[in-house]
Amino acid sequence: MKSKILNELPQLVKDEVITQEISDRIKQYYSSKEVSSPNKLLTVFGVLGSILVGLGIILIIAHNWDFLPKYIKTLLAFIPLLIGQVMCGYSILKKKSASWRESSGVFLFFAVGSGMALISQIYNIPGNFSTYLLTWIALCLPLIYLLRSNALYLLTIIFSTYYACQFGLGNNKTPWMYLLLIISVIPFYLVKYKKEGLVNVLAVSNWLLPLSLISVLGSFVVKEWELLLVMYILLFSSLYIIGMLPLFKNHSLRKNGFAVLGSIGMIVVLLISSFKWIWEELNASINYSSQEFMIVVVLLLINIGLLVMNKLKSQKESFNLFLYIGCLFVLLFFIGLQFNVVGTILVNVLLFLLGVMAIKRGVDKTHFAIMNYGLLIISTLIICRFFDTNISFVIRGILFVLIGVGFFVANYTMMKLNAKKK
Repeated sequence: MKSKILNELPQLVKDEVITQEISDRIKQYYSSKEVSSPNKLLTVFGVLGSILVGLGIILIIAHNWDFLPKYIKTLLAFIPLLIGQVMCGYSILKKKSASWRESSGVFLFFAVGSGMALISQIYNIPGNFSTYLLTWIALCLPLIYLLRSNALYLLTIIFSTYYACQFGLGNNKTPWMYLLLIISVIPFYLVKYKKEGLVNVLAVSNWLLPLSLISVLGSFVVKEWELLLVMYILLFSSLYIIGMLPLFKNHSLRKNGFAVLGSIGMIVVLLISSFKWIWEELNASINYSSQEFMIVVVLLLINIGLLVMNKLKSQKESFNLFLYIGCLFVLLFFIGLQFNVVGTILVNVLLFLLGVMAIKRGVDKTHFAIMNYGLLIISTLIICRFFDTNISFVIRGILFVLIGVGFFVANYTMMKLNAKKK
């Protein structure tokens, strides 16, 4: 885009659209941006190079490991740490480029992990893998802020997710430290957003953070598995509301993982809840003093707080039923525990309304993706009902044909409306 504009400048000056002075100022503007902005390709290759160098060193040492004396092993364990610290210190003191900071930071991150593992193996220090991961992440956490490193920020989220799953899933343990790790990287996100806007690394983070929370939430359930559906839909609802805040709403869906994952997640949970057997399997006697119920209460309060914030910042917005799904489902859930038929019917009605509203929003905004999303919700709801109703194959075939025709007619009509507007 930049090169295209610069190539057009001589013609614009010739046609007297702009003056030569303005042309020179535009060139100067892009030249200054090019100097101040880091070389992204160099940064990527620098990070990859650091990882490959680290892996190569590990492989070379591992091949001869059994033949080395203990003091040599200890020395080899600390050498990468010292090299990484010298590189990071040099990057900070000399105010080196982003490529240098990212590379040295990633190198030191993996040097810390390998050094800890080697020392534990050399001296037979007892411990479990989740404790090792937590210590590793905690030791490297300050590097994110010292080096202002995007790569370390993303690595911390990934490794924190792995730690939480390793610690909690299947072990009846709750990874509370995961929450502290995630909270500790949020200031980096906010400061970077304030300074640079929604740059690529934050766009990736907008998908990575919600995916991390979604992956880990199940590890917070120890006994009351009946509340898992409520916990997940409140989490998805909170993510969607975050995505609808002015901070993210005006960006494309490609950069707004909060809204996309939150919306899809809510629909998936509702589709699962639309089956009658789900409600029949739920235990009506819930322990209201359990950890899971307390988490539901906290998530509900967060959901309500985000709703109030959204309402205050977007007062002129039209009604959006998706924003209220979390609160509505909590009410439906406790009704369904006592009357499973009523719960099933209400969830199906709610799904149908969501589909209709998504279609309406898509038509109003002439947005093909939103309209087709609404059609997909209703179509999936109809397909799900094939599995718990005794409908003949002929009727099912006719319904499939009608759904396909509906998609075609809706998109064709939208194209015609879009053409008229242009």
